[in-house]
Amino acid sequence: MGRFASTPLTQAISAGRSSWPTRGDWHNVFRYEAGHSGVPRKGAALLQGIAICGRCGRRMSMRYTGPNADYPVYCCRSDRDQQGSALCQEVRALAVDALVERVVLDALVPDQIEIALAAADQLEHESRQLEHQWALRVERARYEAERARRQYDAVEPENRLVARSLERVWEEKLRVVETVEQEHARWRAQEPLLIGPAERAGLQALGENLPRIWNAAITSAADRKRILRFVIREVVLDQKRTRGQVWLKIVWQTGATSEHHVQRRVHTYRNYIDIDRLRRRIVELNAEHKMDAEIAAILNQEGFVAARGCAFKGENVWLLRTRWGIPTVKINGMAVPRRSGWKAASIKVREFRWARDVGRA
Repeated sequence: MGRFASTPLTQAISAGRSSWPTRGDWHNVFRYEAGHSGVPRKGAALLQGIAICGRCGRRMSMRYTGPNADYPVYCCRSDRDQQGSALCQEVRALAVDALVERVVLDALVPDQIEIALAAADQLEHESRQLEHQWALRVERARYEAERARRQYDAVEPENRLVARSLERVWEEKLRVVETVEQEHARWRAQEPLLIGPAERAGLQALGENLPRIWNAAITSAADRKRILRFVIREVVLDQKRTRGQVWLKIVWQTGATSEHHVQRRVHTYRNYIDIDRLRRRIVELNAEHKMDAEIAAILNQEGFVAARGCAFKGENVWLLRTRWGIPTVKINGMAVPRRSGWKAASIKVREFRWARDVGRA
């Protein structure tokens, strides 16, 4: 069963009966009623209607920003609407949607569906074994009740004390039969729905055709949302749990969950995800007598991103060095000797003028 945990889909199937849709709730997976909060609507946001605030548990609404109102943002505004307090949180949608899309498409590739179907076959085999055990238990209870009835019928009417005692035993056996049958019915209701040939063929076709359908030009945003809701029940978002990241938990229609992180754009370096690693790298490059522009180019090559999601420039590095008290080792390509007093202050003025001139260039 180790291989079956490679994706959220196979994790859901191999996790056991509690995570796979049951006979009682399978129809809800494909049911969308008008006015339901999760019904697919127009708009670019993929998680519209199923985004849940990870801080307060309320359903998140939508708003759009940007000059053309084309940047979706998931908002939790319940506290402000109901109590007049500040917004609980806002999460930019584009990066989160891209991650969820990638996770879903990866989970439904054909080879992972084959692994998931193999796990379902194993669950089906275990279910049949348990069904046989339940049948034996019910049969035994009914046999005991029938045996008690025959003993009661065989007693002579004159033996009233014996008859009353046998009658109580018979009633107890009947109650046992009723209890066992109810427990069996509850167990069957919670059992995973067996996958028949038609469902198996449908899942295999879905894995083969989903990427093509998802990326087709004629597939609308509402169509993608509808496809997404076939496999995902809701997505919990929290951008304040981890610095510089959005934490999200995908709740699959099977009941299984998977946790993910996506780096988010920040307005200040106080919320930067890798601020400690960034500082160490700038100190190292500065110690190698690199100029700020050179440091910025190296940081960009190594995958660092400045605040607000833009590339590093020399002035960004200078501002960070100034904030962190990292001394200048070069000015205009020349090494800076150690000085003290007014000469050190003069160097700081020259450094500032150089950064200003670079910014104007």
